[in-house]
Amino acid sequence: MAGEPQGPGATEDGQPSLRVEGRVTHPTAWTFARLQLLDASAQVADVRTLGAKRAGAAVRLEQLLAPLGVDPAVTHIGLHGTRDNFHASIPLEPIRNRALVVYALEGQPLPIASGGPFRFFIPDHAACHLQEIDECANVKFLDRIELTAGKGFDNRPQDDDEHARLHASEHAPSPPPATT
Repeated sequence: MAGEPQGPGATEDGQPSLRVEGRVTHPTAWTFARLQLLDASAQVADVRTLGAKRAGAAVRLEQLLAPLGVDPAVTHIGLHGTRDNFHASIPLEPIRNRALVVYALEGQPLPIASGGPFRFFIPDHAACHLQEIDECANVKFLDRIELTAGKGFDNRPQDDDEHARLHASEHAPSPPPATT
């Protein structure tokens, strides 16, 4: 039906959006266009300058959250990627001023092939000195951020074997289409 969102993380006109909700006064859905309008101090022109392996423009998490009225009781940020059913819940304070949301590549919305429409990135995640904040907290296909008091849903690998299986499945060839 026309006018209905086109799945998780979409606006009524079908544009990709990043929903930010949970313990905030003003839940919102950020779109590519709205993120572009944030102040220049919120923008990072290319995350490669901060050690990312991939290119892309981003906004600083702190500025993304500022207008939402974050409840002081919030301790964790839930990062949800519906496309690949990947979820991470990590402590907010150690990353609040360093994390970024990558949303553009070469002036266009971040493509799916680059982990879009939105991708969470923590530059130098190891500097946080917390086991919970690892490379897997850099969530691709991000479509929802949830702010919680306490740890939320997290389905990241719990050991080296699970982690190896996850990354092996990411690089496995797609099965051929079924024939009838």
